[in-house]
Amino acid sequence: MSSSALVDEIRSASRRIVRELGFMDPTLAGTAYSASAVHALLEIERQGSMTAAQLVEVLRLEKSSISRMVGKLIGAGELVEAAGAADSRTKPLELTAQGIRTVVGIHAFARDKVMAALAHLNPTEQQAVAQGLSSYARALAARDPAAEEPALSPIEIVTGYRPGWIGRVAEMHAAHYSRHWGFGPFFESTVASGAAEFTGRLDRPRNQAWAAIHDGRIVGSIAIDGEDLGDNRAHLRWFILDEGCRGGGVGRRLLGEAIAFCDAAGFAATRLWTFKGLDAARRLYEAHGFELAKEKPGTQWGAEVIEQQFSRRGPG
Repeated sequence: MSSSALVDEIRSASRRIVRELGFMDPTLAGTAYSASAVHALLEIERQGSMTAAQLVEVLRLEKSSISRMVGKLIGAGELVEAAGAADSRTKPLELTAQGIRTVVGIHAFARDKVMAALAHLNPTEQQAVAQGLSSYARALAARDPAAEEPALSPIEIVTGYRPGWIGRVAEMHAAHYSRHWGFGPFFESTVASGAAEFTGRLDRPRNQAWAAIHDGRIVGSIAIDGEDLGDNRAHLRWFILDEGCRGGGVGRRLLGEAIAFCDAAGFAATRLWTFKGLDAARRLYEAHGFELAKEKPGTQWGAEVIEQQFSRRGPG
Protein backbone atom coordinates (compact mmCIF):
# COMPACT_ATOMS: atom_id res chain seq x y z
CA MET A 1 0.00 0.00 0.00
CA SER A 2 1.35 3.42 -0.91
CA SER A 3 2.09 6.00 1.78
CA SER A 4 -0.81 8.17 0.60
CA ALA A 5 -3.26 5.26 0.64
CA LEU A 6 -2.10 4.23 4.12
CA VAL A 7 -2.65 7.73 5.47
CA ASP A 8 -6.12 7.89 3.92
CA GLU A 9 -7.06 4.51 5.38
CA ILE A 10 -5.96 5.57 8.87
CA ARG A 11 -7.87 8.85 8.57
CA SER A 12 -11.00 7.02 7.44
CA ALA A 13 -10.76 4.52 10.29
CA SER A 14 -10.21 7.35 12.77
CA ARG A 15 -13.35 9.16 11.62
CA ARG A 16 -15.39 5.99 11.90
CA ILE A 17 -14.08 5.28 15.40
CA VAL A 18 -15.07 8.79 16.47
CA ARG A 19 -18.61 8.26 15.13
CA GLU A 20 -19.03 4.72 16.45
CA LEU A 21 -17.89 5.67 19.96
CA GLY A 22 -20.37 8.56 20.05
CA PHE A 23 -17.97 11.52 20.08
CA MET A 24 -20.15 13.31 17.53
CA ASP A 25 -23.14 13.17 19.88
CA PRO A 26 -23.95 16.01 22.29
CA THR A 27 -23.52 13.63 25.26
CA LEU A 28 -21.21 10.69 25.80
CA ALA A 29 -21.08 7.24 27.45
CA GLY A 30 -24.71 7.12 28.55
CA THR A 31 -24.39 10.29 30.63
CA ALA A 32 -25.95 13.73 30.32
CA TYR A 33 -22.48 15.24 29.82
CA SER A 34 -20.37 16.28 26.87
CA ALA A 35 -17.28 14.38 25.77
CA SER A 36 -15.00 16.94 27.45
CA ALA A 37 -16.91 16.68 30.75
CA VAL A 38 -16.77 12.87 30.64
CA HIS A 39 -13.03 13.02 30.01
CA ALA A 40 -12.61 15.48 32.89
CA LEU A 41 -14.38 13.10 35.28
CA LEU A 42 -12.24 10.19 34.10
CA GLU A 43 -8.99 12.12 34.51
CA ILE A 44 -9.91 13.30 38.00
CA GLU A 45 -10.81 9.73 38.92
CA ARG A 46 -7.50 8.49 37.54
CA GLN A 47 -5.44 11.08 39.41
CA GLY A 48 -7.50 11.25 42.60
CA SER A 49 -7.70 15.05 42.42
CA MET A 50 -6.79 17.72 39.88
CA THR A 51 -6.86 21.48 39.64
CA ALA A 52 -8.61 23.35 36.85
CA ALA A 53 -5.19 24.38 35.55
CA GLN A 54 -4.16 20.73 35.27
CA LEU A 55 -7.37 19.93 33.39
CA VAL A 56 -6.52 22.70 30.93
CA GLU A 57 -3.20 20.97 30.21
CA VAL A 58 -4.56 17.44 29.99
CA LEU A 59 -7.71 18.16 27.96
CA ARG A 60 -6.09 20.97 25.92
CA LEU A 61 -9.10 23.25 26.25
CA GLU A 62 -9.35 26.97 26.94
CA LYS A 63 -9.36 28.10 30.56
CA SER A 64 -12.81 29.63 30.13
CA SER A 65 -14.21 26.35 28.76
CA ILE A 66 -12.75 24.38 31.66
CA SER A 67 -14.10 26.93 34.15
CA ARG A 68 -17.65 26.65 32.77
CA MET A 69 -17.49 22.86 32.60
CA VAL A 70 -16.15 22.51 36.14
CA GLY A 71 -18.87 24.85 37.42
CA LYS A 72 -21.54 22.70 35.80
CA LEU A 73 -20.09 19.48 37.22
CA ILE A 74 -19.91 20.99 40.71
CA GLY A 75 -23.47 22.23 40.37
CA ALA A 76 -24.59 18.77 39.26
CA GLY A 77 -23.04 17.21 42.35
CA GLU A 78 -20.29 15.30 40.51
CA LEU A 79 -17.31 17.30 41.79
CA VAL A 80 -16.35 19.17 44.93
CA GLU A 81 -13.59 21.67 45.54
CA ALA A 82 -11.21 20.61 48.29
CA ALA A 83 -11.29 22.99 51.23
CA GLY A 84 -8.39 25.12 52.32
CA ALA A 85 -7.02 26.64 49.12
CA ALA A 86 -7.43 30.39 48.84
CA ASP A 87 -6.88 30.55 45.07
CA SER A 88 -9.74 28.88 43.18
CA ARG A 89 -7.43 28.28 40.22
CA THR A 90 -5.26 25.96 42.32
CA LYS A 91 -8.04 24.40 44.41
CA PRO A 92 -8.05 20.62 43.88
CA LEU A 93 -11.17 19.09 42.41
CA GLU A 94 -12.35 15.71 43.68
CA LEU A 95 -15.17 13.35 42.81
CA THR A 96 -18.13 13.22 45.15
CA ALA A 97 -19.80 9.88 45.96
CA GLN A 98 -22.20 10.67 43.12
CA GLY A 99 -19.24 11.41 40.86
CA ILE A 100 -17.67 8.06 41.70
CA ARG A 101 -20.91 6.31 40.76
CA THR A 102 -21.06 8.26 37.51
CA VAL A 103 -17.50 7.26 36.62
CA VAL A 104 -18.22 3.62 37.45
CA GLY A 105 -21.13 3.81 34.99
CA ILE A 106 -18.92 5.42 32.34
CA HIS A 107 -16.35 2.65 32.67
CA ALA A 108 -19.06 -0.01 32.44
CA PHE A 109 -20.57 1.62 29.34
CA ALA A 110 -17.18 1.92 27.63
CA ARG A 111 -16.09 -1.61 28.50
CA ASP A 112 -19.34 -3.00 27.08
CA LYS A 113 -18.69 -1.12 23.84
CA VAL A 114 -15.15 -2.42 23.55
CA MET A 115 -16.03 -5.98 24.52
CA ALA A 116 -18.89 -6.06 21.98
CA ALA A 117 -16.50 -4.96 19.25
CA LEU A 118 -13.74 -7.37 20.29
CA ALA A 119 -16.21 -10.25 20.15
CA HIS A 120 -16.06 -9.94 16.34
CA LEU A 121 -12.28 -10.45 16.32
CA ASN A 122 -10.08 -13.44 17.03
CA PRO A 123 -7.46 -13.22 19.83
CA THR A 124 -4.65 -12.33 17.43
CA GLU A 125 -6.71 -9.50 15.93
CA GLN A 126 -7.64 -8.27 19.42
CA GLN A 127 -3.96 -8.02 20.40
CA ALA A 128 -3.19 -6.25 17.12
CA VAL A 129 -5.90 -3.66 17.82
CA ALA A 130 -4.65 -3.01 21.36
CA GLN A 131 -1.01 -2.70 20.33
CA GLY A 132 -1.79 -0.68 17.21
CA LEU A 133 -3.95 1.87 18.99
CA SER A 134 -1.41 2.26 21.80
CA SER A 135 1.41 2.81 19.31
CA TYR A 136 -0.66 5.26 17.28
CA ALA A 137 -1.60 7.24 20.40
CA ARG A 138 2.07 7.49 21.39
CA ALA A 139 2.99 8.56 17.87
CA LEU A 140 0.35 11.32 17.90
CA ALA A 141 1.68 12.61 21.21
CA ALA A 142 5.24 12.51 19.89
CA ARG A 143 4.40 15.14 17.26
CA ASP A 144 4.58 17.82 19.95
CA PRO A 145 6.48 16.76 23.08
CA ALA A 146 5.48 19.96 24.84
CA ALA A 147 1.83 18.99 24.46
CA GLU A 148 2.16 15.50 25.88
CA GLU A 149 -0.09 14.61 28.76
CA PRO A 150 1.66 15.59 31.99
CA ALA A 151 2.69 12.72 34.23
CA LEU A 152 0.70 13.74 37.27
CA SER A 153 0.75 10.32 38.90
CA PRO A 154 3.64 7.87 38.85
CA ILE A 155 1.53 5.02 40.21
CA GLU A 156 0.75 2.22 37.75
CA ILE A 157 -1.82 -0.55 38.16
CA VAL A 158 -0.57 -3.95 36.98
CA THR A 159 -2.54 -7.17 36.63
CA GLY A 160 -1.48 -10.61 37.83
CA TYR A 161 1.25 -11.92 40.08
CA ARG A 162 4.10 -9.56 40.89
CA PRO A 163 7.28 -10.76 42.64
CA GLY A 164 7.04 -9.80 46.30
CA TRP A 165 3.23 -9.50 46.22
CA ILE A 166 2.60 -11.94 49.08
CA GLY A 167 5.12 -10.29 51.38
CA ARG A 168 4.00 -6.75 50.61
CA VAL A 169 0.32 -7.64 51.10
CA ALA A 170 1.14 -9.02 54.53
CA GLU A 171 3.46 -6.12 55.37
CA MET A 172 0.99 -3.38 54.37
CA HIS A 173 -1.85 -5.04 56.30
CA ALA A 174 0.30 -5.61 59.38
CA ALA A 175 1.70 -2.06 59.39
CA HIS A 176 -1.68 -0.35 59.02
CA TYR A 177 -3.79 -2.51 61.31
CA SER A 178 -1.13 -2.75 64.01
CA ARG A 179 -0.74 1.03 64.10
CA HIS A 180 -4.44 1.91 64.00
CA TRP A 181 -6.21 -1.13 65.47
CA GLY A 182 -3.66 -2.98 67.58
CA PHE A 183 -3.73 -6.18 65.53
CA GLY A 184 -0.77 -8.47 66.18
CA PRO A 185 1.17 -11.42 64.72
CA PHE A 186 -1.91 -13.64 64.39
CA PHE A 187 -3.39 -11.16 61.93
CA GLU A 188 -0.20 -10.82 59.88
CA SER A 189 0.31 -14.59 59.65
CA THR A 190 -3.34 -15.09 58.66
CA VAL A 191 -3.01 -12.55 55.85
CA ALA A 192 0.28 -14.02 54.65
CA SER A 193 -0.90 -17.64 54.65
CA GLY A 194 -4.14 -16.73 52.88
CA ALA A 195 -2.35 -14.71 50.21
CA ALA A 196 0.18 -17.51 49.69
CA GLU A 197 -2.54 -20.14 49.27
CA PHE A 198 -4.43 -17.93 46.84
CA THR A 199 -1.32 -17.22 44.74
CA GLY A 200 -1.09 -20.93 44.01
CA ARG A 201 -4.50 -20.64 42.32
CA LEU A 202 -3.91 -17.34 40.54
CA ASP A 203 -3.44 -19.00 37.16
CA ARG A 204 -7.08 -20.10 37.11
CA PRO A 205 -9.45 -17.90 35.06
CA ARG A 206 -11.85 -17.04 37.90
CA ASN A 207 -9.08 -15.56 40.05
CA GLN A 208 -7.08 -12.35 39.58
CA ALA A 209 -4.93 -9.88 41.49
CA TRP A 210 -3.80 -6.31 40.89
CA ALA A 211 -0.94 -4.29 42.34
CA ALA A 212 -0.31 -0.55 42.44
CA ILE A 213 3.35 0.11 41.60
CA HIS A 214 5.37 3.20 42.47
CA ASP A 215 9.02 3.33 41.40
CA GLY A 216 9.04 -0.45 41.09
CA ARG A 217 7.61 -1.01 44.59
CA ILE A 218 4.19 -2.45 45.41
CA VAL A 219 2.17 0.20 47.24
CA GLY A 220 -1.33 -1.23 46.93
CA SER A 221 -3.19 -4.44 46.17
CA ILE A 222 -6.56 -6.03 45.61
CA ALA A 223 -7.62 -9.52 44.54
CA ILE A 224 -10.69 -11.42 43.40
CA ASP A 225 -10.98 -15.02 44.57
CA GLY A 226 -13.62 -16.60 42.39
CA GLU A 227 -13.42 -20.06 43.94
CA ASP A 228 -13.56 -20.03 47.74
CA LEU A 229 -17.17 -18.89 48.18
CA GLY A 230 -18.77 -21.08 45.50
CA ASP A 231 -22.25 -20.57 44.05
CA ASN A 232 -20.86 -18.19 41.36
CA ARG A 233 -19.87 -15.60 43.99
CA ALA A 234 -16.62 -13.64 43.95
CA HIS A 235 -14.65 -12.82 47.09
CA LEU A 236 -12.90 -9.43 47.13
CA ARG A 237 -9.74 -9.79 49.22
CA TRP A 238 -6.52 -8.04 50.31
CA PHE A 239 -7.58 -4.50 49.40
CA ILE A 240 -4.88 -2.35 50.98
CA LEU A 241 -2.83 0.76 50.26
CA ASP A 242 0.49 1.94 51.63
CA GLU A 243 -0.02 4.83 54.06
CA GLY A 244 1.48 7.41 51.68
CA CYS A 245 -0.88 6.49 48.83
CA ARG A 246 -4.19 6.98 50.59
CA GLY A 247 -6.56 9.68 49.38
CA GLY A 248 -5.04 9.97 45.90
CA GLY A 249 -7.54 7.87 43.93
CA VAL A 250 -5.39 4.73 43.77
CA GLY A 251 -7.94 2.80 45.81
CA ARG A 252 -10.71 3.74 43.39
CA ARG A 253 -8.58 2.57 40.49
CA LEU A 254 -7.84 -0.78 42.11
CA LEU A 255 -11.46 -1.34 43.11
CA GLY A 256 -12.62 -0.38 39.62
CA GLU A 257 -10.32 -3.00 38.07
CA ALA A 258 -11.62 -5.69 40.42
CA ILE A 259 -15.28 -4.85 39.79
CA ALA A 260 -14.77 -4.77 36.03
CA PHE A 261 -13.20 -8.24 36.23
CA CYS A 262 -16.17 -9.57 38.25
CA ASP A 263 -18.70 -8.13 35.84
CA ALA A 264 -16.86 -9.46 32.79
CA ALA A 265 -16.61 -12.90 34.39
CA GLY A 266 -20.37 -12.93 35.06
CA PHE A 267 -20.29 -13.45 38.83
CA ALA A 268 -23.76 -13.31 40.37
CA ALA A 269 -22.43 -11.37 43.36
CA THR A 270 -19.22 -10.04 44.86
CA ARG A 271 -18.68 -10.14 48.63
CA LEU A 272 -16.11 -8.77 51.03
CA TRP A 273 -15.53 -8.85 54.76
CA THR A 274 -14.34 -5.87 56.77
CA PHE A 275 -15.18 -4.42 60.15
CA LYS A 276 -16.97 -1.41 61.60
CA GLY A 277 -14.98 1.80 61.83
CA LEU A 278 -13.27 1.78 58.45
CA ASP A 279 -15.46 4.64 57.25
CA ALA A 280 -13.41 5.79 54.24
CA ALA A 281 -13.32 2.27 52.84
CA ARG A 282 -17.03 1.85 53.46
CA ARG A 283 -17.84 5.02 51.49
CA LEU A 284 -15.75 3.72 48.61
CA TYR A 285 -17.47 0.33 48.64
CA GLU A 286 -20.93 1.87 48.74
CA ALA A 287 -20.10 4.26 45.91
CA HIS A 288 -19.27 1.19 43.80
CA GLY A 289 -22.56 -0.57 44.53
CA PHE A 290 -21.76 -2.61 47.66
CA GLU A 291 -24.37 -2.82 50.40
CA LEU A 292 -24.02 -3.90 54.02
CA ALA A 293 -25.45 -7.42 54.22
CA LYS A 294 -24.80 -8.27 57.88
CA GLU A 295 -22.62 -7.47 60.87
CA LYS A 296 -21.78 -9.21 64.13
CA PRO A 297 -19.01 -9.34 66.75
CA GLY A 298 -16.14 -11.59 65.73
CA THR A 299 -12.46 -12.38 66.27
CA GLN A 300 -11.36 -13.82 62.92
CA TRP A 301 -8.56 -11.22 62.73
CA GLY A 302 -7.20 -11.90 66.21
CA ALA A 303 -9.01 -9.05 67.98
CA GLU A 304 -12.67 -8.53 68.75
CA VAL A 305 -14.37 -6.15 66.30
CA ILE A 306 -17.80 -5.72 64.71
CA GLU A 307 -17.31 -7.74 61.54
CA GLN A 308 -19.23 -6.61 58.46
CA GLN A 309 -20.09 -8.34 55.21
CA PHE A 310 -20.75 -6.21 52.12
CA SER A 311 -22.24 -7.54 48.91
CA ARG A 312 -22.67 -6.27 45.36
CA ARG A 313 -24.93 -7.86 42.78
CA GLY A 314 -23.53 -8.75 39.39
CA PRO A 315 -24.73 -7.07 36.18
CA GLY A 316 -27.07 -9.94 35.37
